[in-house]
Amino acid sequence: MPAGHSTGRSRLSPRARRRAERRKRLRRTIILGSAALAAVSATAYAMAPGEDGGTADGRPTAARPDGQDGGPAEGSDAAAQGGRRSPAPAQSSGAPSTPPSGPPAATTAAPASPAAPVPATGTGAFKASAASGAAQGKGPVRRWRIEVEEGSGVDPDSAARSVEAILGDPRGWTRDPAYGFQLAGPGQPVDFTVKIATPTTTDRLCEVATPELIGETNCRAGHTVVVNLKRWKEGSPQFSGPVEEYRALIVNHEVGHELGHEHETCPGPGKPAPAMMQQIKGLLGCKSNAWPYDANGTYLSGPHVP
Repeated sequence: MPAGHSTGRSRLSPRARRRAERRKRLRRTIILGSAALAAVSATAYAMAPGEDGGTADGRPTAARPDGQDGGPAEGSDAAAQGGRRSPAPAQSSGAPSTPPSGPPAATTAAPASPAAPVPATGTGAFKASAASGAAQGKGPVRRWRIEVEEGSGVDPDSAARSVEAILGDPRGWTRDPAYGFQLAGPGQPVDFTVKIATPTTTDRLCEVATPELIGETNCRAGHTVVVNLKRWKEGSPQFSGPVEEYRALIVNHEVGHELGHEHETCPGPGKPAPAMMQQIKGLLGCKSNAWPYDANGTYLSGPHVP
């Protein structure tokens, strides 16, 4: 064939044809990859959260389900204080972790032990206090001693100091210059004795026969003031105040009998009940009171009970 003429069909060698096919396939791969990358980028932009908590195109993000009791869902990391979520743990760098600062977690305190029940009966034997004290008041001294029934759980010396404080209180009988008291030491003669006894022993010493008073009352038998252990430990349901105040009422009332005072009753609604009133039987409108005198030295009296 003469030079410079063509038949319309190129004659390529097999090697040239293979190179041409590879170039075509490479162009198709580049075009398809670019299209896929553009689609992925558009999807990521659509799903990215906006500043208001929704997606960039305005659609809200899905809520995280909570537990049915109104608290965080099971398995969540919400903190107990306010339900805020804990930050994600930092990646370990191989260094030892620093313990958290702040006070240790609170622990639940063990419940207080219930008070031991008051024994209803005892041995009937009494142990005297070994304590002694100075004279109290301006009047002639009446010496006294305290004895506690064995098995009652009351310490004789502690009880003696409690009674001594009651008798020497400025609202007590020593406010009257005619009276004086002194806690006698072991072996010394006494004018009266204070016995703290279980309810059964109290009933025996006081010869209690009235059904509603069995196991409940105190008394003076001869020159012995008998204090019911139940009342010493628990007070009285009729008395509004701490048990220590009711102990003062027991002592002041029964020692008042030793001094010659008789029963008195409520002088009027809202007024202090006299110490010589049988307050355990009811207040009749008066207010609970443990002392013969008020803080100003006025005797808190009431009508005499015949």
